[in-house]
Amino acid sequence: MQRSAVRPSPIFLGLIGVTIGGALLTLVENQAAINAGIVLLVLGGWVVSLCLHEFGHALVAFRGGDREVYFKGYLTLDPRRYTDPVLSLLMPVLFLAIGGIPLPGGAVWINHHALRSKAVESTVSLAGPAANLIAGILLALSVEIFEPAPMMAAGLSFLALLQFAAFVLNMLPVPGLDGWGAIEPFLSYEARRFGAKARPWAPLFLFAALIGIPGVSQAFWDVVSSLYAGVGGNELLAYYGQDAFFFWR
Repeated sequence: MQRSAVRPSPIFLGLIGVTIGGALLTLVENQAAINAGIVLLVLGGWVVSLCLHEFGHALVAFRGGDREVYFKGYLTLDPRRYTDPVLSLLMPVLFLAIGGIPLPGGAVWINHHALRSKAVESTVSLAGPAANLIAGILLALSVEIFEPAPMMAAGLSFLALLQFAAFVLNMLPVPGLDGWGAIEPFLSYEARRFGAKARPWAPLFLFAALIGIPGVSQAFWDVVSSLYAGVGGNELLAYYGQDAFFFWR
């Protein structure tokens, strides 16, 4: 692969700048500035992670034989390239701000016929959640190792927890999510046909259950918390970060 194939866009770099700016605001001794900093840190970091998620899909697809992802701009990490900016990026951000549910974001269109094997197809699907998992681990470890100021640590911890939530959610074997995409190449024709029909509405039922059914929501967050704690994540700091993020409640 040419070195120039992957070139982060100015918009993506700007999002990183917003995230860093939010982190720095948490150091100011002013509650309004701290609240604004937490919001910018978490929302900025969340959009960055959406881009990394889709980039993961595209990069593995590129290496697996699909050269179209390069010409579609998927390797630039530009959020505008990942389907509709409103539905794919704005809506996940709004859902996160309203309820803390890490909805899947953008999507990249992969030419599956160009991929070399079923294993590559499966790996393409897994690459997105893997990006969230790696980001979550790095964020959790950064708090543990570098011990940043309390409110910065809280914001980073909540952002890390959201990465684990995105990983768990996307790995569910539900049509329309990456977990289904990982197993779909190995399923029967009938199962794949069912998945294609269910893809538009199955995630909606899942999200409705997560938001509206306490038992389902609790089970989901129990798994997320266990994974987060398993890599050394600080659940108390994540709680403080969540509380600061939803400061208007």
